[in-house]
Amino acid sequence: MTSNLTPNYYKNGEYDLLEHMMDILTNDEFRGFCVGNIIKYVVRYKRKEDPIGDLCKASEYLDRLIYFEKGLTK
Repeated sequence: MTSNLTPNYYKNGEYDLLEHMMDILTNDEFRGFCVGNIIKYVVRYKRKEDPIGDLCKASEYLDRLIYFEKGLTK
């Protein structure tokens, strides 16, 4: 999925780590991975020094999950 939306912290050089997770996990595992991270970032954002950063991370996982689900329904 390499997109212009991919933040640098999800890349290892040119390789997108979330894309790698999509490749190695089953569909249900990838969904759970994304949902778990969305929940984690939303629940803790108010306690963080950079709350907007955590909301952006939750948004990135949500965007990836939407992209993933759209790809399965085409």
